[in-house]
Amino acid sequence: MFTGIVTAIGTIRSTDQRGDLRARISAPLDPAEIDIGASIACSGVCLTVVDRGGETDDAWFDVDISSESVSRTVPGMWSEGRKLNIEPSLRVGDEIGGHIVTGHVDSIGEVVKAEQVGDSWRLAIRARAEMAPFIAEKGSITVDGVSLTVNDVRDREDRTCDFMLNIIPHTGAVTTLGALREGDKVNLEIDVLARYLKRMQGLAAAG
Repeated sequence: MFTGIVTAIGTIRSTDQRGDLRARISAPLDPAEIDIGASIACSGVCLTVVDRGGETDDAWFDVDISSESVSRTVPGMWSEGRKLNIEPSLRVGDEIGGHIVTGHVDSIGEVVKAEQVGDSWRLAIRARAEMAPFIAEKGSITVDGVSLTVNDVRDREDRTCDFMLNIIPHTGAVTTLGALREGDKVNLEIDVLARYLKRMQGLAAAG
C-alpha cells in the first residue's frame, strides 16, 4: 500500500529486455533503507526491488516490469532517461498524508489543458469512458503516483470526462507533474473507495 505522497524523483538509468523488462532506477535515496523484495511505487506502478546499491542520496535499485505492466502504463514510460515519481511502500505507523493507493494502474489519461494560474499549474485530464463513473468532484485520484484532489469534473457526450486538478508549486517541484504539457499521457488509479461503491451500486441495481 502507498499514500500517493512522492518521496523523490527517480531516473531510469538503463533497461534490459529479458523475459520481463528489467530497469535500473537511480534516485536520491539511502540504499540501506531499500530492502530486496520491498515494494516501491514508480509513477504509480507497484514494483518489487530485486537489487540495489549506490550511496546515500545517490542510490539505485533494479525492478522487473512484466509485459502486463508495460501494456497498462503510459507508452514509452519504461525508457532510459525517463523521470519517475518514487514512493516506498507504507509502513505501520507512517502518516497517511494522501489517500490509500494500491499501485495498480487502472487506465491512461491524457492532458488536454495545462496552464499556469497564479503560482499554481492547472491541469485538465481526459479519462476514458470506463474510468469516468469513478471520478467525482472533491474526490481523490492518483496521477502518475501522486495523490490529488479533483477540483471539477465535466462529462462529455462520448461518456469520457475531463477532470480538473490544481498543482501547487511545491507539488510541481517535487514530482514530475510540474513538467506536464498538453498531449502528455499519465497513469491513473481511482480511489479504492470509489471502486467498492461502484460495485455496491451495481449489485443493488441488479438485485
